[in-house]
Amino acid sequence: MDTPLPEDGFLVGHATHPDARMALALAAAQVDAQAARRPAGSRPPNLGLVYFSDHYAAQAQALHQDLRTRWPSVHWAGCAAVGVAASGVEYFDEPALVLMLCPLAEGAFRVFSGTRPLGVDAHTALVHAAPSTPDLSELIVELSQRVATGYLFGGLVSSRAGATQIAEGVFDGGLSGVGFGAGVALVSRVTQGCQPVGPERVITAAEGPLVLTLDGRPALPCLLEDLGIGLDDPRKAMPVLRATLVGLTDADGALLGRGGQFGPDVRARHLIGLDPARQAVAVAEHVQPGMRLAFSQRHTEAARRDLVRICSEIRDEVESATEPVAGPPDTAAAPRRILGAVYVSCNGRGGPHFGAPSAELKIVQRALGDVPLVGFFAAGEIARCHLYGYTGVLTVFTGH
Repeated sequence: MDTPLPEDGFLVGHATHPDARMALALAAAQVDAQAARRPAGSRPPNLGLVYFSDHYAAQAQALHQDLRTRWPSVHWAGCAAVGVAASGVEYFDEPALVLMLCPLAEGAFRVFSGTRPLGVDAHTALVHAAPSTPDLSELIVELSQRVATGYLFGGLVSSRAGATQIAEGVFDGGLSGVGFGAGVALVSRVTQGCQPVGPERVITAAEGPLVLTLDGRPALPCLLEDLGIGLDDPRKAMPVLRATLVGLTDADGALLGRGGQFGPDVRARHLIGLDPARQAVAVAEHVQPGMRLAFSQRHTEAARRDLVRICSEIRDEVESATEPVAGPPDTAAAPRRILGAVYVSCNGRGGPHFGAPSAELKIVQRALGDVPLVGFFAAGEIARCHLYGYTGVLTVFTGH
């Protein structure tokens, strides 16, 4: 006999098929089977999240119409991507979709887009954004200032066929997503995919993307020293330089966290050039004096450990939290639990980086538990007011 599901639990379906409507039918059958296991009188879902392969981008309008026909009372948000994910499974570069239906309180959320404002009462927001959006980093900062907690989570559309998004309609470009009110409890963490290979340094002179000096010394010699290479042998130096990234934080940010790993505020950026004449290095971000920097490289084992760490932290935070329950003074408080989760990972991670098909999502499943989960592989990840790279952003919805 199937185990009954909680009345407020989220419902998930996922499938792969050459035709988007057939994939939806397969996923919907899974959702319907789960819905049948909920208690009679359970709150019906009213928010739907859908992430679909860019193989389906041309069918997005028909897909959205089918979603509305199947679940007419559900408001939909989502986007296309090169890869999508559910609990324990990744669909990379194949026609697939994942969807999650969420039974939230009336008025607890609002789907937003360029034609639908975020609203003034949002406390957090799930954001999908087109990478080609002008001044995107500034727009993300501005949007974070419009939510009460300042916390955003989400990612950039990684579709190779435009930047298709769903937000109560189908759009190509800009920003969209879901704003959540104070009554929607969330726990979110960022997991890093890079490991520092040199010490923490302070940018002491900069010009646009050029780092001129670090700790008062010319930046290029610092880079070569940290990597243990010289420019006298380009055949040896160039592969190392191509594999090198730069971890950056603002002046007031924490660069290093536990065990000497990057902290959650670190943004990984590409090293895009050297300027031997000025003894400078160029990075893929406009930098300012006072910012903190460490040269880094991608590291699979460190990424695996950090992913397990954030899952454990989320579980501990959820399980240690309680809510008052109506009743006599000695009534025990109700423990919180995970209702569902959204995971946005870099499109350079996933199974290919972690060593086996679906390896990254299996790590999440083992560490977090088999909770309802959907997500996608993004062209950049969003957390708080920052745009990240080579990271994962795991966000869980909690209830009691």
